[in-house]
Amino acid sequence: MNRTKRRARAIAIAQTQDSAKLLAARLLMLTTGVTAVCIAYLAARGF
Repeated sequence: MNRTKRRARAIAIAQTQDSAKLLAARLLMLTTGVTAVCIAYLAARGF
């Protein structure tokens, strides 16, 4: 494996790790939002 292929592979791996982190952050924000909506709904109904 020459230097160019090795570098391209390293970049691809780094991008995959970044997208996995981004996906985790999006899921966390989504669940936080859903929790907030549920709490607001329950508070509006008076439990």
